[in-house]
Amino acid sequence: MKVGFFDSGRGGLCILDAFRRLCPQAQTEYIADSRHCPYGNRPPGEIRRLSDACVRRLLARGCGMVVVACNTATAAAIDWLRAKYAGVPFVGVEPAVKPAALRSKTGVIAVLATAGTFSGRLYNETRERCAKGVRVIAATADEFVDLVERGETEGAEAEAAVRARIEPLLEAGADRIVLGCTHFPHLKGTIEKIAAGRAEVIDPSEAVARQAKRIWEGMAK
Repeated sequence: MKVGFFDSGRGGLCILDAFRRLCPQAQTEYIADSRHCPYGNRPPGEIRRLSDACVRRLLARGCGMVVVACNTATAAAIDWLRAKYAGVPFVGVEPAVKPAALRSKTGVIAVLATAGTFSGRLYNETRERCAKGVRVIAATADEFVDLVERGETEGAEAEAAVRARIEPLLEAGADRIVLGCTHFPHLKGTIEKIAAGRAEVIDPSEAVARQAKRIWEGMAK
C-alpha cells in the first residue's frame, strides 16, 4: 500500500524524509502543489478545494492513506477530508505546543506559523488544552516559505530574514520556538544559528512521521 503526502510546495518533504527513514520499505507518493503555493493566507474554502484535488490525485496513484504534510491544510481541511473520504486514514500536522510548554523554563514559548494555522481549530484547541500558564507568542513568517521554495535556506538573505523574526521572540523571553509550518524545518539550521542556544527549536516532523508509521503498519497487518 502506498502512502501519499501533499503540501503546497517543498515544505512537506521534511515529513516525507522522516517517514522514509522510519519505513524505508514503504512506497510513497508526494505532491507539491507549487502552482498554488503558499496556502497560508488563502481562505479555508479554497484550501479545502486545493487539498481535495491533491487527495484525489494521490488516491488515483494507488495510495491507501494520506499525510496532509501542511499545517495550513491540516487546519482548514483535514476534518472535511476525513468526512468525505471516510475509508481513508489521514494524518495531519499541528504545532508542537504541548512539548514546548512542558519543557519551557521561562514560561514563554513562540510558535512560528501562518495565519491559516493560527485561525484553525487544531492549533487553538491544543493551545488552550496544553499551554495553560504559559505565554504563547504567535508569529507569522510568510517570507520563510518563499526562501524555502527558492532553496535559499542558508546565507546572508536567509540569516537576515530569520534574525528579523527570531530576535524579537528571544527578547520577549521565549526559550522554545515551535516550527508550525512544514516549510520552516528546512531553515532549522539557520534558526538555531541565530538562536545560538538561547532557545530550543522544536520540529514536529519526526512525530508526524511516527504517527504515519503506526497507522501504516496497522493497515499492513
